[in-house]
Amino acid sequence: MSSDLIVVGCVSDDPFAIDVAHFLRQRWEISDLVAYKQFANSEFCPRFISDEQDFEHIGNGLRGRAVAIVSTCCGEHARNSRAMRNFLLARAAKDNGAERVVLVEPDLYYSAQDRGPRPEHGEVRFQRTVRDYKKFDGQPFSSRLYADLLAASGVDEVITVHNHSISVQRLFDRQFNGRFFNLSPAGLYAHYLTQNEVLRPHPDSKGLLVCAPDKGAAPFVEEVFAELRAQTGRLLIGQAPGLLLMTKERSGERQVAIEASPDSPHALADVAERDVVVFDDMVRTGSTIVQCCRLLKEAGANRVLFVVTHFYSSDEVKENLSDPAIDEIITTNTLPTILNRDMQGRLRRKMLVLKIEKWIANVLHREYQDGKAPLHRPPYSVDVSSKNPRWRDIRTGDPT
Repeated sequence: MSSDLIVVGCVSDDPFAIDVAHFLRQRWEISDLVAYKQFANSEFCPRFISDEQDFEHIGNGLRGRAVAIVSTCCGEHARNSRAMRNFLLARAAKDNGAERVVLVEPDLYYSAQDRGPRPEHGEVRFQRTVRDYKKFDGQPFSSRLYADLLAASGVDEVITVHNHSISVQRLFDRQFNGRFFNLSPAGLYAHYLTQNEVLRPHPDSKGLLVCAPDKGAAPFVEEVFAELRAQTGRLLIGQAPGLLLMTKERSGERQVAIEASPDSPHALADVAERDVVVFDDMVRTGSTIVQCCRLLKEAGANRVLFVVTHFYSSDEVKENLSDPAIDEIITTNTLPTILNRDMQGRLRRKMLVLKIEKWIANVLHREYQDGKAPLHRPPYSVDVSSKNPRWRDIRTGDPT
């Protein structure tokens, strides 16, 4: 792919899109590339800005270029509005000669609606029951519709981050002919933990355990563990990181019983006086995670950290995760509103955000600019409130 890549945002003032373009060293501002017009009847009509005196390249101003549309859910536009903007921006790019259109959507829209009411509506790891089909009776298979509409609009490839749904992954991979990139943040988390929890362990800790709160999270946590072992393998450290796998049995809508899995390399008895890092892809209520973290604290954990990729900052989440069983929360800005201190609320004293715009820029650089080496190392920045004790370390020069 040629280096003729331009990055635009779903909206003109999306800070995530602006930063991705900046870290790719794009010389144009996003707002100088697209006019985000809205007609009096409220309809949206984007227009890629061209030279008003150029009458030779009408409808071909983007010929030979790859256009990356960065779409994150922040600001005044809701997901439904942003989805429609994605369609129209992709169509505008293709109707003006773009060779490739890439959608960069860190938290892929409609992923939670990954099944429908019939057997052909979604592929899952478990055997669907009549009750499972009934839950979706009367609903659309929305994730397939979203994929269909993106393709029909002109999107050729999709980049997302830590998507949890096997159904969505397989659907998008087929729809976009293998050009669906579900980026794993395992390496980012392992780098941060190596620098801050392994090389600089907390006082009185007897080492680090990484923990999967349930079977669904286990493959990703095992990936983080493998990355940690690779990054710490040649380091002189007191105790190598360990792996703890939990399992849960759901007895009601929000009632679960959690215990160590029989297949876990470490048992709950090994938790005593160690720092434990619990991972999940998303948090919507936080109740199950809190239950898991309480169990770890009762087993004698020195500290319990919760690492989550997609953080939905609802009142219920903030209420639940303020529980003293969780000492620190590490997340990413796939949902950029989490950078707003008001959205963190009472959690700001223990929340730390890994900003991933550099990581996304590295991926685009590699895939669409023939980049042989990443532009940025490490591929993240750290954002933290001054109310968080880690703020002082970061302000004075955190090694990350």
